[in-house]
Amino acid sequence: MSGNLPAELTAFFGRHSEQAALASALATARLVTVTGVGGVGKSRLAVRAAAAIAPRDGAWLVELAPVRDPDLVEHAVASALDLTDHTSRAPRQVLLDRLGGRELLLVVDGFEHLVDTTASLVHELLRRCPGLRVLAAGRRPLGTAGERVLPLAPMPEADAAALFTDRAAACLPGFAPSGHDRAAVLELCRRLDGIPLALELAAGRLRALSPGQLLARLDDRFRLLSGARRDVLPRHQTLRTAIGWSHELCSPRERLLWARLSVFSGPFDLEAVEYVCSGDGLHADDVLDVLEELLAQSVVAREESPTGVRYRMLDTVRAYGAEWLEGAGDAARMRRRHRDWYMGLATWCELDWFSPRQAEVATLVECELPNLRAALEFCLTDPDETHLGQYLAGTLWFCWVGCGRLAEGRHWLDRAVELDGAHGDARLKALYVLGYVAILQGDTVPALCALQECQDEAERTGSAVAAAYAVHRLGCLALVTDDMPRAERLLRTALDEYRRIGELNSNVLMGQVELAMALAFQGSLGAAVELCEDVRRVCEDHGERWTLAYALYVLGYAAWTRGERALARDLVVRCLDLDHTFHDLLGAVLAVELLALFTVAEGDAAEAAVLQGVAARLWASVGLPLFGSEYFGGPHALCEAQARERLGDERYESQVRVGAELAPGAGVARALRHRHGRTPGGRRPGRGEASAPAGAPETAEAPETREPAVSPTTRGGETAG
Repeated sequence: MSGNLPAELTAFFGRHSEQAALASALATARLVTVTGVGGVGKSRLAVRAAAAIAPRDGAWLVELAPVRDPDLVEHAVASALDLTDHTSRAPRQVLLDRLGGRELLLVVDGFEHLVDTTASLVHELLRRCPGLRVLAAGRRPLGTAGERVLPLAPMPEADAAALFTDRAAACLPGFAPSGHDRAAVLELCRRLDGIPLALELAAGRLRALSPGQLLARLDDRFRLLSGARRDVLPRHQTLRTAIGWSHELCSPRERLLWARLSVFSGPFDLEAVEYVCSGDGLHADDVLDVLEELLAQSVVAREESPTGVRYRMLDTVRAYGAEWLEGAGDAARMRRRHRDWYMGLATWCELDWFSPRQAEVATLVECELPNLRAALEFCLTDPDETHLGQYLAGTLWFCWVGCGRLAEGRHWLDRAVELDGAHGDARLKALYVLGYVAILQGDTVPALCALQECQDEAERTGSAVAAAYAVHRLGCLALVTDDMPRAERLLRTALDEYRRIGELNSNVLMGQVELAMALAFQGSLGAAVELCEDVRRVCEDHGERWTLAYALYVLGYAAWTRGERALARDLVVRCLDLDHTFHDLLGAVLAVELLALFTVAEGDAAEAAVLQGVAARLWASVGLPLFGSEYFGGPHALCEAQARERLGDERYESQVRVGAELAPGAGVARALRHRHGRTPGGRRPGRGEASAPAGAPETAEAPETREPAVSPTTRGGETAG
């Protein structure tokens, strides 16, 4: 773990004494909360202070402002920490288990609307994780035992003036106030109480107004909102005045777009804005021009993302716009338009998952998660929208499974199927996706219940697609529970039905790979290879890479049993590289288990034990190791027996611990980098030092591989093996 703090994009001014006080507090207290009015600079100060601290396992920022459902707080923390777990354990227990031995700083920002849930979680994490410290930033304290509260006051006049001048120069190059302008700037800073957000909003108006004109207009707005007693104006009212004043200076179209943008949660792109916010007074062709004006006035911020340029509103500014939208009676309509856009996006992503754009889809859905969550929440809290929520939760299967978000997917799917929708097909899809997610979590009883209900209802209503998927997933369930004859029968039935109805996608190909596994475990290796070679050809034709990884796993296993060591290692290394790219921890850990077996057979028992330790750490997040299956567990058992014989129990256990202490990304990188075919001393392994299934040869060449990026999430994979 290394941290995820964002880089500073603009100059930081002042706050020297506050930074020193915060550093001192963090040195003596494990929970420090910076409090203050919205826009006073709490988040910026907290991130800057955290960056100056170097705990062993990094400083990590959790932004809770976009989270609306208290049940998702723990998911948001786990996601920010890059922790992956797809078991059926409660998310809080996962956090406790994974953070117990860590030394890190958690920066929790924007929690005030979720204070009770956040306080409960922080309290238990601090109590159970002795190496953890928490730096919180919000408009109120958490109210938790041991909390050290540091109220953040507005900036002093000199620092406020420096900040204002810097931000003004960004939109008005060469701005350097002197004389009357300098006096007006100082008075502006005093009247805005040195609140950074208010200063930045005011600076954005210098494209059109002089500092003196700004001051005159601000004076009018203060009298309007607070009367003559400006000296006792509450700070939150001061900020509201600044935002309201900026709002009043906007043109009618700018105010309209500001209000409509408030329906977005987190970052958004231009295409979404043009669809959601256009119409009824704002033509789609004019949206970009109006958006540029809001950018110039600091109402909206521009940011770069892996998917290109995106935009964001500060939460305080968004909330102000939301009040205007509600007041105009247009909130429900705009939320439906927002829902429609993200329903369309999810549908497009599901179709494009089976294409050369698969990696782009994975990146896009990661960026759009806050808005997808908002769309799901809107649908699942309105009885008239239930069927759309069920459809959306099911359509996002590729996000829950393929992009390593099984735990969150389970949350939405459980909520969706509990509701009665008007459209049966949407609920059926949610049911068979729920069954699949539960299988991959190792939660077999709920999986069976969901799939059986789906199958029964599909047969009653004549839904051939849902019936085929239900049978397919029941076959997957039989595969991981070692009932190979039943798995073969069900998977063949599902594949036949897919062909009959013309269904072809990643799910169908994964069913073919699962059938190949069932056949291989029953000794029909040739038939398994034939199936996976067919999958390989189809994947290459369509640019599919995620399902391809599982076909390579089976082909690598088959090559190994035939004695083709170099080919086997090449195939499994490619499998591991692809799995890691898609954050598919299940596929990755299965590949590492095979590589450990290859390594002990090549004579390096110590490295094989390290790889088994790497796998052990990965399985802790995936679920029941090797599904408790004798079939999937065969390579592991053989590797362990041979490594123990070579090393002895004590050294074997020591090497396993070395691997288990590696972070997942480092462990996978080690498995990909390890050079094979010789022992550390340079000799080839002798007879009896290690062996492999089916009496295969004992040497291999290691392919060149690229080092993968660190995986933020894990257990994906369309299959249980």
